Amino acid sequence: MAYEIPVTQARAELADLINRVVYGGERVVVTRHGKPLVALVSAADLERLEAPADEDEVITSVSTYGPTPSAAGERPRFGLAAEHRPPEERRR
Repeated sequence: MAYEIPVTQARAELADLINRVVYGGERVVVTRHGKPLVALVSAADLERLEAPADEDEVITSVSTYGPTPSAAGERPRFGLAAEHRPPEERRR
């Protein structure tokens, strides 16, 4: 969870907030009228946020899950939602 601080207070405490982020590993959300305005994060966090997602890792983690059994007499809820078939194989 991030530490929230109003923008007026953040102006006065900017050096302290930077130290909290860099050395304390915190994330700081600056608010205006109680609504999030900006966030202070470490350069390492920013690098992770901007790095492209490793699609192979995501696909591997999703493909490791097996079928979810449904209750007796209930239709399967989390099975295959759609399947591509060439036009010549489609049922009418």
